[in-house]
Order: sequence, then structure tokens, then C-alpha cells
Amino acid sequence: MLHFFRYLTAAVMTLIAVWRFPAVRYGDAHRRALWGGYAGFSVALWLYTPAAMQAVDRIPVIDLNALLRHFASTAAIIASLTYVATSYGKSAEAVVPRHVTVSRWIARASYPVGAIGVTLLTTLFFTVVDRRRQSEDFLSDHAGEWGAAVYMSVFYFFPLVTSAVCGYQWSRGAREAETISMRLGLRLMGISMWMGLLHTTARIVIVWTAVFVPLSHSTMEMLIDLTAMWMNLLFLIVAVGASIPTTSVVAARWKTWKTLYRLHPLWFDLVKAFPGTSLYPPGSRLAELIHMRVPSDVRLDRWTQDIADASEKLRYYAPETLLWAAEEAAASHPDPEPGAEAYWIAAALRAAATTKPSKYATSPLQEKPFVDTNSEAAWLVRVSKAYAVITPGDAQELLEQSAELSLEPDA
Repeated sequence: MLHFFRYLTAAVMTLIAVWRFPAVRYGDAHRRALWGGYAGFSVALWLYTPAAMQAVDRIPVIDLNALLRHFASTAAIIASLTYVATSYGKSAEAVVPRHVTVSRWIARASYPVGAIGVTLLTTLFFTVVDRRRQSEDFLSDHAGEWGAAVYMSVFYFFPLVTSAVCGYQWSRGAREAETISMRLGLRLMGISMWMGLLHTTARIVIVWTAVFVPLSHSTMEMLIDLTAMWMNLLFLIVAVGASIPTTSVVAARWKTWKTLYRLHPLWFDLVKAFPGTSLYPPGSRLAELIHMRVPSDVRLDRWTQDIADASEKLRYYAPETLLWAAEEAAASHPDPEPGAEAYWIAAALRAAATTKPSKYATSPLQEKPFVDTNSEAAWLVRVSKAYAVITPGDAQELLEQSAELSLEPDA
């Protein structure tokens, strides 16, 4: 059961690190620090799994797996501490609150202290820790050894401080959060940090108790397994708490992707007909949805502009009577207004492929009261839906009907 939780926790933390990876490129310094915390903890948690431990044990350095995961954990802890201190250690008040002053001091001190800590851990690991044989579980196999107790106490100093600082700042931030999702997420993360404080304190008590009051191997294993389960539980709570505030962002991004997916047929044909309209050559629907050139919301804004610009160019190819013919053709359509615009675009594109542009533009399409990109995109999705079922034969027939209307006396 413990092995299952180790793999689960490592996989969940890795997913969060991958999800937050764009912060490395687009985020500011403190968001990159947050990503560093997720990435470091994911590495440390994988090093707790049996598969990773067996792989590292092939390196001819006894107990190297323990040292590597302590390095990864320390790096993640410093990154998380930096994020919390820089995010919540701010104040616009004339008299800076004490917790803000402490946070700023911790942020400044975290890196040099971390460097000293890593150096000290390495020195202790190769000098006072008894490493005559490979450990299956570092803590239980080194129980009662003063050298291992000193080594682990140095390592536990970092999570002890970080848990206290993060727990206080996140719990305080939860009371001041403006949205329910942010309040709930910070509260869960605060709870996980207080759980981390208990976990670290319990581990320190266990390793030093074993030095002064010898414990049986089975008792030590039981205590280590219980605290390990507690640690995996708190990391899962961290994952849930970190994910909740981003649910609205995820929902908005998913909505944007769906809109881009539905707009692609219309956008692709228009920018292909007028290559200079788009900033880059159009690709397939799959290629456009998975590329990372620009954020999806920026791309949606560009696509709506591209469609508007290309539609404006079509006015130099469309007959004056084409819009009337398109309105007649769409009269029986389930969604007549966007259907008429879709018919006009399809027929005008066919005319652009076979005729030269006129010197004068025909009447523009009916103006819509768009208030933002999303409202314009919602309209264009309806147009694209109607456009997708219009065949080349339908477009040609509409051009012929338009020509007949232009010959009529009242046209």
C-alpha cells in the first residue's frame, strides 16, 4: 500500500510540474520559484519509489539515493520558501507588519543558508553516517546511530522552517482571499503545511529517541511507514489545494481551445485564400491546436482579426447582390443570420478563386455589437458551423442565383 501511495504522489506532483511548466517561460520570478518547488518535490518523490531506488543503487556509492532525494527536497523547499516569501511578503502599509519583515528576511537568507545546508549534508553523509552496507530504508536501517540522527536533523531543519512559514502565510492568505476557489485552495495548502510541521517534528523525535532509547526494528519500521503515509497524504492535499485556484483558468483555456477547434475550417480557408492576412501560414487543425508559439487566448484574438480582415477583402470579389441571395438561401437554415454570412463567405471565396477583384467594394456585412473577442468568437463559431456544411456546389449555385438577381430590373 505504501509503495502505491509513493507512485501515486510522485505521478500527481509530476503532472502539476508539467502543467505549470509554462511559468518557466512566461511567468515572473516568484512563479518560476513555485514551479521549481513542484519540480524538485516530484524528483524527490520519485526517488522514494522502489524502481528509482533500485536504479540509483546500481551506482557504486552506498545510500546515494538518500543523499540525492535530500538534495532534491532541499532545493524544492528553498524554491517553495522563496515563492511564499516573495508572494506574501509584501505590504503597502506605512508600518511594515512583522510577518512581512520576517518573510523578506527569510527570502534573502534562503539561498545562502541552503548552500550551507547542502554542503553540511554532503560532509556529514560522507563522514559521520555509517555506510558500510546498502540500506533498504535509510531511516529504519540507520536507527539508533548518532551520525545518521545528526545528518537527518540538519536535513529536517529546512522542512521544519518552511512548513511553519508556508503554513502561516497560506493560512493567513486564505482569510484574505477574494474568491472561494482561492480561499479553499490556500486553506488546504495551509493545512498540508501544518501536517508537514507535525511530520517533521515526529521524524526528529523518532530518530533521536532511537539513539537514546533503542527501538526494535519492527517498531522503527512501523513508525517510519506511518509518517511516510502521512507525508504522502499531505503532498496529495498540496496537489489538490494548488489545483483548485486554477480550475477557472483551466475551464477558460478549455473553452478557448474548443472555440479554436470550431473556428479552424472558416479561418483556414480565409487565410489560405489571402496568405498575407495571417502572421504565419495556416496549418492543420491538430497542428494549430497543439503548437506552443503563442498562448491560446492571444491566438483566438488573432484568428478573429484574421477572419474580419479576410472578409473585408472578399468584398472586392463578391457581387453586390450576393448578400441578398445568401439571405434567401439561409432563410430555412436553423440559424439564419450566421447561416447567411456563411453562405456569403463561401460564395465570395469561390468568386475570389475564379475572378479578379473589382475596383470597388460591395456593401459590408451587417455590423454586430461585439463587446470583446469572446463575443465576436461566439458569433464566428456559429458562422463556422454553418460554413462547414456548405459544399462547393452550393457556393457555385449561390453565385449563379446572385447573377440572376443582378439582371432583374429591381436588383
